[in-house]
Formats: sequence, structure tokens, C-alpha cells
Amino acid sequence: MITLKKGPIWLKNNKEVLENAVEVSVELGKKNTISYSILMNHNHSNSDQELKLKFDSLTSHDLTYVGVIQTAKASGLKEFPIPYILTNCHNSLCAVGGTLNDDDHLFGLTAAKKYGGIYVPPHQAVIHQYMREVMAGCGKMILGTDSHTRYGALGTMGIGEGGGEIVKQLLSNTYDVSMPKVIAVYLEGKPKLGIGPQDVALAMIGKVFKNGFVKNTILEFVGPGIHNLSIDFRNGIDVMTTETTCLSSIWVTDEKVKEYFETHKRVEEYKQLTPGEMACYDGMVHIELDKVESMIALPFHPSNVYSIKELNENLEKILTETEKEIRQQIGNPEIVINLKDKIVNGKLKVDQAEIAGCAGGTYENIHDAAKILNNHNLTDDYFTLNIYPASTPIYSKLLDDGSAKSLLQSGAIIKTAFCGPCFGAGDIPANQSLSIRHTTRNFPNREGSKPNDNQIAYVALMDAKSIAATALNGGFLTAATDVIKEENDYEYEYDTKPYARVYNGFKNPKEEEVIKLGPNITDWPDMISLQENILLKVASVIKDEVTTTDELIPSGDAASLRSNPKKMSDYTLSRRDPKYVPAAKEIQKLELERQEIVKANKESLSNDLENLTNTITKVMGIEKEGFLEKTGFGSVIYAVKPGDGSAREQAASCQRVLGGVANISKEYATKRYRSNLINWGMIPFTAPEELMNELQRDDYIYIEGIRQEIIEKSSKIKATLIRGDVAKTIELHLGELSKEDEQIILEGSLINFYASQNK
Repeated sequence: MITLKKGPIWLKNNKEVLENAVEVSVELGKKNTISYSILMNHNHSNSDQELKLKFDSLTSHDLTYVGVIQTAKASGLKEFPIPYILTNCHNSLCAVGGTLNDDDHLFGLTAAKKYGGIYVPPHQAVIHQYMREVMAGCGKMILGTDSHTRYGALGTMGIGEGGGEIVKQLLSNTYDVSMPKVIAVYLEGKPKLGIGPQDVALAMIGKVFKNGFVKNTILEFVGPGIHNLSIDFRNGIDVMTTETTCLSSIWVTDEKVKEYFETHKRVEEYKQLTPGEMACYDGMVHIELDKVESMIALPFHPSNVYSIKELNENLEKILTETEKEIRQQIGNPEIVINLKDKIVNGKLKVDQAEIAGCAGGTYENIHDAAKILNNHNLTDDYFTLNIYPASTPIYSKLLDDGSAKSLLQSGAIIKTAFCGPCFGAGDIPANQSLSIRHTTRNFPNREGSKPNDNQIAYVALMDAKSIAATALNGGFLTAATDVIKEENDYEYEYDTKPYARVYNGFKNPKEEEVIKLGPNITDWPDMISLQENILLKVASVIKDEVTTTDELIPSGDAASLRSNPKKMSDYTLSRRDPKYVPAAKEIQKLELERQEIVKANKESLSNDLENLTNTITKVMGIEKEGFLEKTGFGSVIYAVKPGDGSAREQAASCQRVLGGVANISKEYATKRYRSNLINWGMIPFTAPEELMNELQRDDYIYIEGIRQEIIEKSSKIKATLIRGDVAKTIELHLGELSKEDEQIILEGSLINFYASQNK
């Protein structure tokens, strides 16, 4: 079904795969990829290896745009230099926090007016569907503050990053990255009846996630199988490439892409994109589409993949193993984990179903669900089917063709465009319930449960077709391949009228506009520059194989405080390690006292600061005089592989707000999380995994001369691990940093970096 091949791999005329080629060199072959061409067209450096990219447009949703604009404003923003689209799809249905939600939306609209932005009102569209319909174009690049910024099937290279990278673009600076490897995804064959885009995506994720085969690469979709897929099908696969940990994606474009742009009244955005006659790739993922089965990703990761057939045939065994993995992930022994309770008469019975967001809410997915259900009444047991069209134009078409009415008459609930079921702010199932979802993620607590309050629910990912088949079967897990017997026909007409309310102020900034600031919208707290030496308190040691951004900063109710950095920071690691925040605040309190003493030249210290100073100077054998003036205090997290998942920079910024100065890891799950750490002035250390077994909460790590080490670009950092009165030398590593990365860390944050430039 799926095979992996290490490079170099050659592709001749987008058809013939060769493992050896003599016509052209590897160097020239790599320049024949679509990816190379697009990257170089956006590169503003003199190198084709160290890139400085500028994008064609930017986008953020209401979970991130307030922080982005506040940061840019503090860094000297005057107007948006390129189209910046602000959507309102992540918190638009959150009914918590009083006026907080609409306060942020009003901030977004007034900011769009002041700086010349584009504002998409709540319920109109989810971020990526709007960008597909209105902003994507062949050969373009789009940067978004959402990890699923993926428009490759439309010939657009999308990259999801933290807010700091958007800020750089808003200030007309560049996105700096080494030339990424390019992996070909070679598609051949045609999917069987009943197979949908999520089936193909999950099969691929299951094959490449754990081995890191495509980590931080660009996936270039090629091969004859592409022509057998509709655009909705391609988009559905493409958006899920984020879960492989790749950097971006791009596809060969064809007549179907041209028809898409014609339908959406933008045919001028079409260009044929195809590799050169002989293109060379760093590896290949070979997918035989006709062999893909109906798939399911069990809790709690999109890579925990099985075919539905395999799961149904081995229910007891697979669920027992899944329960074991869940217990390790949750880490709360008081919670009873019993997925096997969902086995009823030898079949898996689910409690809730969702088809939503940029992955599930496309027209064809929902149209297919309506055809499968065909007015069949859903069970009146505890089972619901909630459907969220990804945009109002899609909703309009579903009304026109009768699909919406058919679904409603079956008992499904159709709601407005909203990302809540994907990121934990909508349709939270009951405790111990199992929800099947055609959304992007099923991370721990992504659906909104709270293990610290003894609440837990389970999410499995499936394709919309199999979700509808399961709903048809009374909630018992059913593969769509067992139900669908004939192909569905689609005729899509794009209705532009619902977007009449979108505010488009690009190139028309209104300097006199006053940005409306609700009471929850606050500025970032002051962050000081990196001191000559640092003393790090170990505030958390996480030994999980992977730590997601959802664990670092939970979505859901925490997101309602997204515009108040101090309040939101109290949720940091709250569902994974509740002791982290108190530990971080203890050392932050001493750091704030240290700053005040140095600033006011005071001599009297609190007992806590006096004791810590005495302990560290004695153990290290250094002079007490001058210690506080030269040594900054802060917290540090150790995690084996942090940063899988969301681009939300709050996973890093909340640590920084609590006084975090560094992370230590074996490796970082994604480039974007490491970039977020750097942009918030935090040092992204790595270390051998053995260090994990040596560290404990409340240990200290002292690093003398860290500022000079960064200036001198030292790759190995000598540090001292201190526990009580015992000291041990350890070695930390500092990966490659650009000159700008170094300056941001030295200044203490991206905000400070730009402020220093503007002096």
C-alpha cells in the first residue's frame, strides 16, 4: 500500500521512477522540482541553500491574531505590507469568559481597518477554507499562524509558524530557513469505492510519523494517481500532511485545478506546475491508492493507525494495547481507562461523530455523508452527528442541492463554520465517551476533557464516509467500503454572496482608526535581555516519547484568555504537569527580586534569595559579590521531543511569561516550535536522552558565560547540574542559530530585538 524509499530518487516526466540516473547531476535534478522553483521565486538571499523568504499573503485566526498584532505594534508596525487575513473560526462559538470573545473580534476588525487588513467575520469560514477559496494561487506562498496552513493541492506552498514569524513579515523582514529536503509522494492507481481523503492521509501518517521520514521536509505530490483525485480529495490529504511533521507541501497541478479556479472566479491564478523532465528527490513515499483501506486513528495521535477491518477483527487486543498507551500519556493513575467498555456484542460502539473544519468540512465530504445516510434516521441512543461546513459558500451549496435538508431529516445537526471540534472548544463529549471525527487531530484532551478533574473522553480520526457509514449502522464502527456501492457525482457552484460582509482594507489603512481594546486584552510583560550567566530551575521533566503543544498549553477554555498573556500562562502544562506553574513562579519571583535589587542597588535580600545565592555560590566555588548582577534566574523544561502539533506560539510564550529561559530536549518535534522558543528569547538546548534520567524537578542548572557562548556560536555548552550541595558537570548542545536568532535570544525576545533596532 505504502512504501518508503531513501534518496536520491529520480522522477522522469512525472511518471517513471528511477533509483539511478545519469542524464543530469543530483544538484541539477533537485533544481527541477516544483519546490525548488517556488522557493527560489520567493528567496531574497544570494544563496540557494540559506533562504530568506517573503510570502505573498499571511493569515491568522482569532486564537492568535491579537498576540501577533500586539507584538508587531510594539515592534513598530505602521501598516500591513501584504494581504493579512484575520479569520474568526477558532473561538467563535466559545461561550466562556464574558465579553472576551467578541472583544477580540472587535480588536481584529479595528486593527484590519487601521493597518489595512482583511477581516472575515465569525461563522463565515474556517481559516484554511477561506484561503483556498480566495487567496491561494499556483506558485504562491502563504504563511499562517496555524500548523495546518497547507494549500499545496492548489499549487500554493503554505507554511504554518508561530506568531513571531508573521510579525517579521509584517515588518517586511524575511523567513529564514535552510533549503529543506524535498520528498516525492508518488501517487498511482485510483481509490476504491468508499475510500476518502482521510483514509489516504492516515495511512501515510501511520507510515512516516514515528520514523521521522519526512520531518521538516517539503512533500511534493507527483505521479499519475493525482489525476484520479478530485480537488476536495486532494485538499483533504494535503491539509493532513502537517501531522507527518513536514514543513510544507506542493502538488502537480492539472485541468482539475484550473477548473477549481474557474469555479471560484479566479482562473488567472492557475499555472501548470510540474517537475522538470528529470527531477531528483531526497526520498519517496510511494502510495498505491487502490490498496488503501478505510482507516481509523485511535487515541491519542493521528499516527496510531489501523484499518477499520483490522480493528474490528482484533478489537480486544488492539483496545487493550491502546488503553496501555493512554495510561502512559495521561499520567493520572486515578483515571480509569477502559475503552473496552465500548465493545457491545463484539462490535465497537461510538458515542459521537463530527465532520468539521478544514479537513472534514468540505463540500464533497458532507455531500457524501448525506448520500450515505439518505434520510435514514440516526439512533435515538446517546449518539450525535455534528457537521460543520467549512465555509458559508459550501453551506449555501448544501442548501441548494438538498444535502443539508437530507442530513437534518436524518437527525444530524448542521452548524456554522468553526474549528472547535478540531482544537477543543466545541462538542465536548461526555466523560468516558468515544468520539469519531473527520478533523485534523486527536491529541490527548483535544476534545476538551480535563484529566486533572478526572474527566476524560476519547477521539478517533476517520474519514467522513466511514463516519456516515457508522452513523447509518447505529453508531457501530463501520467501514464505508462495506456500504458504498456506486460513485457519487458532484456539481459545485461557488456562491460569493456570503462573503459580502468580509472587510477588505488592503492598501487602504486608516491611520486615524482607534483599535478597540477589551479589558482582557493586555500588552506583553517586560522581558529582560539574557544575562552574562544563567541559573535555571528545572520546573518540569517530561519523559513521554513526544510532548504536544496541546500538552504544553491546552486548547479549549485556556484559549478564551488568549489575549491576556499572564492569565493564559497559568494554564501552561496544566493537564500534563500541574506542578510546573508553581515551580516556575517560585524562581520567577526570585528573578524579579534580583532585578529590583540590581536596579535599585539594594543590599538586603529576602531569605529565599539569600539562601539560593549562598547555596549556588558555595557549590560552584564562586564569589558572592557580583553574582546577582551577572546571573539571571529562570525556569527550564526538559522534554524528550516537545512541540508536536500546533503552531500556536503560546506553547512557548506562556513559558516565557512565567520566566522561562530555556528548553532542553533530545530533539524538537518541529521547526516551528523551536522557532517559537527563539522568538520568545528562550534558548533551545538539546542533550542526550540520558540526561532525562538525571534531572529532577527543583534541580538547578548553572551556566557560566552563556551570553558569550552564544555570541561565539558555541555548539557545546558546559553546564553544572546542582542538587542540594552536590554539583555535576553536564553538556548541553546548541544547534544552528542564524545571526538574527542569536540577537533575539541575547535581547530577550523578538519584541526587544525590534525595539533595539528602532532606537
